[in-house]
Amino acid sequence: MQISQTFTADFSYPVHFGRGTFSPDNSLLTEVISGSGRVMVIIDQGVADAFPALSAQIQDWFALHADTLELVCTPEVVTGGEALKNDYRCIMSLVDQMLEYHLCRHSTVLAIGGGAMLDAVGFATALVHRGLRLLRMPSTPLAQNDAGIGVKNGMNLHGGKNTVGVFAPPFAVINDFDLLAGLSDDLWRAGISEAFKVAMIKDANFYGELLNMSPALGQRDAPAMERLIVRCAELHLQHIATSGDPFELGSARPLDFGHWSAHKLESMSNYRISHGHAVAIGICIDAFYASRLGWISPEVAEELTEALQVCGFDLCPPELTQTLGDGSLQLLQGLEEFREHLGGTLNLSLPCPVGGLQEIHEMHPEWISEIIYGLKERSLCN
Repeated sequence: MQISQTFTADFSYPVHFGRGTFSPDNSLLTEVISGSGRVMVIIDQGVADAFPALSAQIQDWFALHADTLELVCTPEVVTGGEALKNDYRCIMSLVDQMLEYHLCRHSTVLAIGGGAMLDAVGFATALVHRGLRLLRMPSTPLAQNDAGIGVKNGMNLHGGKNTVGVFAPPFAVINDFDLLAGLSDDLWRAGISEAFKVAMIKDANFYGELLNMSPALGQRDAPAMERLIVRCAELHLQHIATSGDPFELGSARPLDFGHWSAHKLESMSNYRISHGHAVAIGICIDAFYASRLGWISPEVAEELTEALQVCGFDLCPPELTQTLGDGSLQLLQGLEEFREHLGGTLNLSLPCPVGGLQEIHEMHPEWISEIIYGLKERSLCN
């Protein structure tokens, strides 16, 4: 006997763009959290350091709206970056706190921080009562245009990137551009690579726009960055809604263009190399590989690397050419690790042409090695 069960579930969440979320006269939060009276706020340490008055501003804002919203505790400040994602004890500490404050499925966790912090807090939030309401407030361009607006949450275990996690859409996202003012140059530019990534496989016109904006982006031009964030977020959300596979049940993952090597570079450097920095390198490698296949011209791959350098990326950290005992590049191990991550079959997306994509299931290690050493010979590396 067999009973077949099929059902669908609709998910929707708004992504807001603006400024001054905690200004006394700004009512956006009351509109977003409508119907959910109890709120726990968690702040990335980096955000707290950049904006020392933020915690007090948040408490003052909730005090003004105490008739409809309850701040259950003083905003909790947590370690940001991959350090949080690497430590299971930190995740469980957050779970413990959510339970101690008696948060229920109608309560809201407001997470303010970078992509790694949002991943980790989102993972903890998804575990409590099988999912509390998660309101993300991304604080970096990378989080505002990619990590903070998607449906993934997770952490790193066993030396791998995102080896544990869940798919859990947020309740809502608020992209407050004021948070970008406190960023280091490295964090400022980190989201640029994800924009180039999605443009190369989704929108040729946006790719051309990014090439033209590269000098402005490298000089921290705020309007250019805001334009980048909004368009990149649109493309990312469009992919989630229309790909037919938002929770990645299949093997094809177009938005992982450039990521097989990026994830490996991050772990090889013990996460000294940030995700955005690693993606910049990864899409250059894959773009040159696509040019070898004849899917894009070598000139396109060259202009991509030049544009990313103008934006301030170092495309050849020491890990890129690090070798094993047999002389082979350690980075090549990333291919097999990514194959395992995908369930045993390698499915990689490359631009074909710019604005479109084609999948491949194998990559020639010797081509990759030649591409990497070719980057060095062109003096694109320091």
